[in-house]
Amino acid sequence: MSNIPTDLLRTLVTIVDLRSFTKAAQAIGITQPAVSAQIKRLQTLLGYELFERQSAGVTLTSQGNAVVDYARRLLSINDEIVGLGKGDRARKRIRIGLPGDLSGPLLPWTLAKFRTRWPDFNFQSGVAPALLRDMREGKIDIVVALSTEAPVDARHTWTDQLVWARSNATKIDPEAPVPMLAFSEECMCFRAGTNALRESGRTHRLVMMSGTVLVLAAGVDAGLGVLVMTSGRIRLTQLKRWDDGPLPKLPELHVGIYTREGADSKALNELADELAPLLRPKPDDVAAQGREFRAIRTAFDKAELLR
Repeated sequence: MSNIPTDLLRTLVTIVDLRSFTKAAQAIGITQPAVSAQIKRLQTLLGYELFERQSAGVTLTSQGNAVVDYARRLLSINDEIVGLGKGDRARKRIRIGLPGDLSGPLLPWTLAKFRTRWPDFNFQSGVAPALLRDMREGKIDIVVALSTEAPVDARHTWTDQLVWARSNATKIDPEAPVPMLAFSEECMCFRAGTNALRESGRTHRLVMMSGTVLVLAAGVDAGLGVLVMTSGRIRLTQLKRWDDGPLPKLPELHVGIYTREGADSKALNELADELAPLLRPKPDDVAAQGREFRAIRTAFDKAELLR
């Protein structure tokens, strides 16, 4: 029997999750030829192809799909073994990767209810590839990631429409670059906005960056520029959607909630199930909002039983 190095399996899973050899190389921190060489070595060890040769993009063979499923389980066990040396306190800490533009005021209440099971929380903000890589390496337990493509292997997934956020003070000069505010230059919302502007023949100017939506919303409120947000998130601010403005239409983004596999995956999945209804976009009608808050109340009551 051949022993399969776990680094080869981790590279395979990274390629599948990111749907790109190039993005996988960037996430892992090696060159694309090195990634290709690792996959070639893995296929040599196994004796069969993992990817369809004639297909565009990243398409697994039937055997490749099976290998990826087994690889996730094996890597999860590997990470659990490595985690044994970190002590009991480290195993009880729950680590969540969440984009700042998706967090909301109800999220801390849900997490507070879970402190009876998970006494310590750690939040990490970042872009999807880096967060998913850290989860595969056992550094994060739950990841909420934005992407332009449908998520792979997410426990929960949905789409949310991107919108331009403005205030009464917002003014856009049709002849000048569009002033924009953003969480970061790598933010998926900001990049979607700049891409839409470029495709429509317009340019942009980044006037403010901040890690908190309160600061960005205040900047828009003061008339500094516009902000690209998800339609579900803008409802939790004082800002207005600019659907009939002079700016190009924005696309939908995919949202996925991923959980790390392992001995504690059942509890992590339960927490992911409680987070999903808080992060999903909600209908605008009053009756639906009433149902939303009843659902949140039910989630809190269920969490209360953990005490």
